[in-house]
Amino acid sequence: MTEATEETTTHTYPPLDLNAPQLTVRAVITGMLIGGTLSLCNVYMGLKIGWGFNMSITAALLSYGFYRGTQQWFGTRNWGMLENNINQTTASSAASISSAGLVAPIPAWTLITGEELSLMSLIIWTFSVSLVGVVVAIGLRKQMLVQDALPFPGGIAAGETIKEMYAKGAEAMKRVKMLLLGGAIGVATKLAIKFIGIKNLPLPGVIGTSSLKNLTFVISPSPLFVATGAIIGVRAGLSMLVGAVAAWLIIGPMIIEWGWVTGTMTIDGQATTMALNDPRWLAAKQGQGPWFKELVTWLLWPGVAMMVTASLTSFSFSWRSVVSALTGGKNKAAAADVVTDEVPRKVHLSLIAVACFASIITQFVYFGIGWGLATLAVLLTFVLAIVAARVSGETGITPVGAMGKVTQLTFGVADGANVSANLMAANVTGGAASQCADLLHDMKTGLMIGASPRQQSYAQFGGVFAGAICGCLGYLILVGDAANLQKLWDDPEWAMPAVVQWKAVAELFQGGIENLPQGAVAAMIWGGLYGSLGAVLEKLLPKKWAAWVPSPTAVGIAFVIPAFYSVSMAFGGVLAWLLMKKVKDWATRFMIVFAAGLIAGDSLTGVGLAMWKILAG
Repeated sequence: MTEATEETTTHTYPPLDLNAPQLTVRAVITGMLIGGTLSLCNVYMGLKIGWGFNMSITAALLSYGFYRGTQQWFGTRNWGMLENNINQTTASSAASISSAGLVAPIPAWTLITGEELSLMSLIIWTFSVSLVGVVVAIGLRKQMLVQDALPFPGGIAAGETIKEMYAKGAEAMKRVKMLLLGGAIGVATKLAIKFIGIKNLPLPGVIGTSSLKNLTFVISPSPLFVATGAIIGVRAGLSMLVGAVAAWLIIGPMIIEWGWVTGTMTIDGQATTMALNDPRWLAAKQGQGPWFKELVTWLLWPGVAMMVTASLTSFSFSWRSVVSALTGGKNKAAAADVVTDEVPRKVHLSLIAVACFASIITQFVYFGIGWGLATLAVLLTFVLAIVAARVSGETGITPVGAMGKVTQLTFGVADGANVSANLMAANVTGGAASQCADLLHDMKTGLMIGASPRQQSYAQFGGVFAGAICGCLGYLILVGDAANLQKLWDDPEWAMPAVVQWKAVAELFQGGIENLPQGAVAAMIWGGLYGSLGAVLEKLLPKKWAAWVPSPTAVGIAFVIPAFYSVSMAFGGVLAWLLMKKVKDWATRFMIVFAAGLIAGDSLTGVGLAMWKILAG
């Protein structure tokens, strides 16, 4: 959540400290409570925009502020750096539970099949997926961090923040206050929008037969997406604006005019499907509300093609990392310089056996996936987790999209008609690989401050347990049963872009290309070409020129979310860029923290309002 600080190439780390308190009860419980709470934010944001955020720095700041207060007021024991590291590790693994399927394959599976999992089944499933990721991360830690000395930029950012926090306590407390201020503003604005009834502001204008409101171009009063834009940056934000204009202002009106998009409305008591340029549709619906779900059923195809080809093309440029990952790397010199406290080999092998067995059993019991495909999913996890960890370690970007699509395509070819295999076996592989890569960033933080990797590894199990409970509870509160999920699916406020991608790929294998909407195949080809071309240009052009290439992933996302999401995020990205230019000192110290607070406040309030609705009614 902050810019990574460049690490010295000598790889000199502080000596291992096994005397200071680390894996204490309060450190683990604090991390479980903070991470479990923050997992709700990632589930909420994942369903809204398809993204989650690393919560390591947020957890470290919150715990530091809390225990600094208890030490002053009640004389409690000092909250040490290594305890805080266990806290942030636990919290990070808990908050990452959204990658175990809650914001993509699980809702996609429910939407396609109409089936749903109980709370206990969801908890067991997400825990089993994350467990595989944890045990793989334990095995890769020494190779990736010590022998190959990969940077893992997110881990460096968290490590430098924690070191600075304990070196400059007053500055840390200022960041804690800014985080809490952002949270308070996020809560207040969410409540105001809900109870005062502040609506999206329509923009005047008509394109063809569609108003801008029909085309989802409105002004949103929510700061949530503005804060998200501040975190993702100006290039991603403006790329999304480019995608929104292309999708919703240019292509959208064209496909309406050509009759390629249909909608359903009730006439004489019967549901009737008609083109959006039908006079009956225009008479009843023109200017009355957004036509998001009608349009996105066509626009998702070029958008998904763009995202998939961009992810896979970008991933292909990491072939050296893939080869190094699969051959064990070449830098062996650093291993002798670092004394570590690893998880004992027998314990690790036992954990691997338990995790693999649990994953295979849950695939068979919950989704009827055959033993062969279930075993293949687990074995493929070990390969792709190595690849994802290597790429994430070198670039700071975990290729979640690429991992998900590789596994969906693999299982689609193996058994395309089996939706459960396509989605849920791929869920195991992609989710565990993502969790593994994310947790290695936390291990990097520990390496930088002399933490015990054994104690840090055990803390991760507590984290995924807390995340599974809290994240699944939050998911069911937000989503409810299959019928309510369908209502959210039809609501433009819940775009669910990650669900759109997984569902679209599964349905493509299930129904065949002949079932696509008119014109969608050509649109997929053009979208795929731009996705590949954009990814190539990003990699090959000099940085100053590559910055002007609209990100194909961000453009693709804009095709599957309402335009006002993209407008708000573009505004947030530009605002953050201006602040960095005008008040660089303040922006460097507080902007990302303040934005993270806004997101947390808005997200947690959204979950709370959903819970209140259930209790009240």
